[in-house]
Amino acid sequence: MAAAEEKVSPHVVLFPFLAHGHVPAFLRLAGLLRARRLGLDVTLVSTPRILGSLSIPPASSPLRLHALPFSPAEHGLPDAHSLADIQVGQFITFFQASESLRPAFEEFVSSIASRSPVCIVSDAFFGWTADVARARGASHAMFLPGGAFGNAVFFSVWEHLPHARTAADEFPLPDFPDVVLHRTQIPRYMLAATGADPWTAFFRRVIASCRKTDALLVNTVQELEPSGLDMLRRSFGAQPWPIGPVLAAPTPSGSRDGDASIIQWLDAHPPRSVLYISFGSQNSINADQMRELALGLEASGRPFLWALRPPLGFDAKGAFRPEWLPAGFEERAARANAGLLVRGWAPQVRVLSHPSTGAFLTHCGWNSILEGLSHGVPLVGWPLGAEQFFNAKLVVEWGVCVEVARGNMESSVVGEEEVAEAVRTVMGETATGEEMRRKAAAIAQAMAAAWEAPGGSAAESLEGFLRCVETSVR
Repeated sequence: MAAAEEKVSPHVVLFPFLAHGHVPAFLRLAGLLRARRLGLDVTLVSTPRILGSLSIPPASSPLRLHALPFSPAEHGLPDAHSLADIQVGQFITFFQASESLRPAFEEFVSSIASRSPVCIVSDAFFGWTADVARARGASHAMFLPGGAFGNAVFFSVWEHLPHARTAADEFPLPDFPDVVLHRTQIPRYMLAATGADPWTAFFRRVIASCRKTDALLVNTVQELEPSGLDMLRRSFGAQPWPIGPVLAAPTPSGSRDGDASIIQWLDAHPPRSVLYISFGSQNSINADQMRELALGLEASGRPFLWALRPPLGFDAKGAFRPEWLPAGFEERAARANAGLLVRGWAPQVRVLSHPSTGAFLTHCGWNSILEGLSHGVPLVGWPLGAEQFFNAKLVVEWGVCVEVARGNMESSVVGEEEVAEAVRTVMGETATGEEMRRKAAAIAQAMAAAWEAPGGSAAESLEGFLRCVETSVR
């Protein structure tokens, strides 16, 4: 009897989408799974280039890696192995190209399903893996590295294209009528969608596949997003398991050249005095917006640390040109010790956890939101694409964000005064600023409590998911 009741552990196959914000989240999920089930077989599947870029000591890591062949050139793409390698205009071609991974993935799953039960945990953008799982008797879950509300709204907009049905600037979502969106919250490629275009076709394939999954793992906290989780449940008919925040650990001290000087610069400033600015790893604002932002930072009178990338339309990995900023801007900031411009990359988690950081001007990517709020840092929102507009809507409703601008199109105008006013509102010693800091601190406490044992909601949720998987493979 005891042997019959013994838990059977499946071989878990993790398959993240080929994007910087997705692969690290799946790596952290692998660590969480193995921490809950010692000895669990976990394989991360991706392309050779992405797997080769991971910092995992092969001799000591219990995580297995499996590479799937991927040739971007066969799809008319440059040497692009993640979304960060290409311009936004090529994204849909990259999404379509990613579907070419299916035959090799099917072959791999077949090879291990013949030896042990399998649980596939895939990115939603690889929704077709649900069909692979069903064909081979495997269980299946989607892992959403983003939040519940943002993902539910994002997929709803793709399914219904509500903005194409009306001339009004504001419109409700057909399946969630309490959610009212403004046309400025719809990304450029969504605005252009007709229902017969490649973007819509891809995402409607994704949505149909998501409805075949057994479960949804969501990088959020039950206490923060109960309504968003309910929206996902209603959309996809699957049990959502909130297991967030799934956060990156801070980069080790001195792990990159320049880290030490950044932290030393922060050390020289009073607590909660510095505004940190980053638009993520895959996008940027346009050149006019960049100049207005710089002028607004000067006008705000607040010290700032800005992780700079070339403007929209230029090589994201190219050299930064002085003419993209106001004349003398960097020199004035350095002379007064009022600003530090970092080219390309900053140790974000270390910056956000530093006592001198008082606010975060962000593109509202979900990872960035979680990283900021987990340290009690209020936000200045400037969403640029994808579900970031909907994430921004959520955190504004939470009372921890002031939205300063939307998008990076030429029509997305922002002035220096708007920037300065938003920064002063969030960072000032005013009733509004104090309330935002209080709410951000409360959210940080909720995030920490979610993983406290026993009884933390995220810890209980992950345990519940694993039990369901183990029951299904007995």
